Amino acid sequence: MNFARHPRHSTLLAAVAVAALILAPNGGAAQLPAAQPAPGPTAAPAPAPSSQPAPPSTAATPPAPAADSGTPSPAPAGPLAQLAWLRGCWRGSVNHREFREYWMPGQGDIMVGVGQVALDGRMSDYEYLRLESRDGAIVFSQFSGDRKEVAFRLATTTTDEKDSVFTFTNTVDAFPARLIYRRSGVDGWLYETVEGSLNGADKRVIYPLRRIDCETDEVIPK
Repeated sequence: MNFARHPRHSTLLAAVAVAALILAPNGGAAQLPAAQPAPGPTAAPAPAPSSQPAPPSTAATPPAPAADSGTPSPAPAGPLAQLAWLRGCWRGSVNHREFREYWMPGQGDIMVGVGQVALDGRMSDYEYLRLESRDGAIVFSQFSGDRKEVAFRLATTTTDEKDSVFTFTNTVDAFPARLIYRRSGVDGWLYETVEGSLNGADKRVIYPLRRIDCETDEVIPK
């Protein structure tokens, strides 16, 4: 959200039978003569099956698939490793406003994302997001269209019981003065807070978001 404005073959078992009817020239059916015993010596018994084993098949056997070790991929290294959990899609709503964020995986020292805000089913705002390592600090930038870029510098990373709290401060004297990303260690929620002084009055807005499947929009349990 804009914080500054927001995919039969069965074996043939039946043998082919000798026909019981032979068509006669008049179109009728002639009876087959009765079977007579065959003269001559008794037929020799069939030879016993060979005791030699059948030669092995020459068909190539495909290799068995490698077993899944179950070991998760290593966490990304670098200054942004502590924020790699942001990767994926997030969604929340407050007062008829639905807000979403999608963060792509980090590449080098940069993570890129996009935010969108909709009011009663119609998009009202959007923004581009960027996290990067700059001049020895982690900087959060957001901008949309021809609006001026707003940048926040990561000031503190703290823990509050099981929650991780990342506080960014505005690099200029403007609202919002602070942007806070709070990751719940209990239910997996993400709470984004913008706060500061606006028109002489303190203002603080909290946006609760849940991780969702980017294609189905289904909530992903913690």
